[in-house]
Amino acid sequence: MADFDLVIRNAQAVTASDIFHCDIGVRDGRVVQLGLGLGAGTHEIDAAGRAVTPGGVDTHCHLDQPQAPPVVSADDFLTGSRSAACGGTTTVIPFAAQHKGQSLREAVDDYHRRANGKSCIDYAFHLIVSDPTPTVLKEELPALIAEGYTSFKIYMTYDDMKLDDRQILEVLDVARSHGAMAMIHAENSDCIAWLTGRLQAAGKTAPRYHAHARPLLVEREATHRAIALSELVDVPILIVHVSGREAVEQIRWGRAHGLQVFAETCPQYLFLTAEDLGIDDSYEGAKCVCSPPPRDKANQQVIWDGLADGLFTVISSDHAPYNFEGEGGKHPAGEEVPFNHIPNGIPGIETRMALLWSEGVLGGRITPQKFVELTATNPAKAYGLHPRKGTIAVGGDADLVIWDERELVLTNGMLHHAVDYTPYEGMRLAAWPGTTIARGQVVWDGTRYLGQAGQGRFLPCGLPTLLPARREMAAGR
Repeated sequence: MADFDLVIRNAQAVTASDIFHCDIGVRDGRVVQLGLGLGAGTHEIDAAGRAVTPGGVDTHCHLDQPQAPPVVSADDFLTGSRSAACGGTTTVIPFAAQHKGQSLREAVDDYHRRANGKSCIDYAFHLIVSDPTPTVLKEELPALIAEGYTSFKIYMTYDDMKLDDRQILEVLDVARSHGAMAMIHAENSDCIAWLTGRLQAAGKTAPRYHAHARPLLVEREATHRAIALSELVDVPILIVHVSGREAVEQIRWGRAHGLQVFAETCPQYLFLTAEDLGIDDSYEGAKCVCSPPPRDKANQQVIWDGLADGLFTVISSDHAPYNFEGEGGKHPAGEEVPFNHIPNGIPGIETRMALLWSEGVLGGRITPQKFVELTATNPAKAYGLHPRKGTIAVGGDADLVIWDERELVLTNGMLHHAVDYTPYEGMRLAAWPGTTIARGQVVWDGTRYLGQAGQGRFLPCGLPTLLPARREMAAGR
């Protein structure tokens, strides 16, 4: 009789702190032994000395999120989780988005209906709070935090989502009282609206003007204000999708003054620039419209530096899957719409891990341990899933990626999402996940998707564990 359900032999295991050679024994979906010369497994995989990392934890992605018509999300939990698995991600945390006039509980119930029976990998939910009524603040939000929805996103822009400063303070106060993690999309809405109006009046509506309407200073100002609001409430915050130098400087300032400010960035700020939005009025640039927009090469380097020196806590995809062509997409019925009506966001759930391993680790910009910290360990800690997720350790879920280091050209045809393009088309990479294992089951073998709809489980989250002091805060100290 076999000792294990699965044994991965000759692994070069990588965690956020170590690299070591071992065999990995798996039973009932969990890692039960690390060592050399382990006993037999019912199934065995020879890693042949290749790097084995924890499965990616993508804590900022949008799957089947309800949109204002006519916009439609291209990926649901079936296609989105499939794409994630084939790219080395084994846990996703998308958003249950409250719309104005809707209860937060209704938003969560609706999102469970959308997810039920579809995901091939484990998932949790963040909340998006867009209508912080007294009932939401005093009853729904505390109750949902206690049930395992321990993080929520606050918008400082988008008319249908944004909160004013007083509302942000009230939501942050709930986070402080209950130990939750508050994520903030930091862009100054009024500045964007003013600039957009001026650009439109001048007839400047092509996709490239999206970046003109969202210069670095609108992110800088909002980041500064978000940090000030968190300081007033005395609560940690996480600034999402940081794009460049000016926001980075604000975060460094806050940390230098002893404030607990965490930061997230995304591959688009490492691999795309404003030129990808178009150097003329071509509409192809609509494919790269996201907020904040990509910056320039100098700002790319600032983001790489922040990954290497610890400024950034996590790197997420911010997967926002809109087709380029077709109804509900960026180019509906072939119509070139003004930049402020192009759906904001780009696909990236499958490419996040390979881009960072190939260009970060193999490119010599970050260590393998830093890669694991950014893509798996810290995301799991930030949202209360560690050590079950985000590491290779006895007792943790057997979520693993075996890496193939080989030359390839990235094309949309090799991806498994339901989006009709990738903004990284034609990029030359030096690695791709060779095998993805989710709770002991192979869901990607390097050539085939082997996952099953409904194989993934919903995970209630614990309190964040990035800082031990957060539990003291939850107790009201």
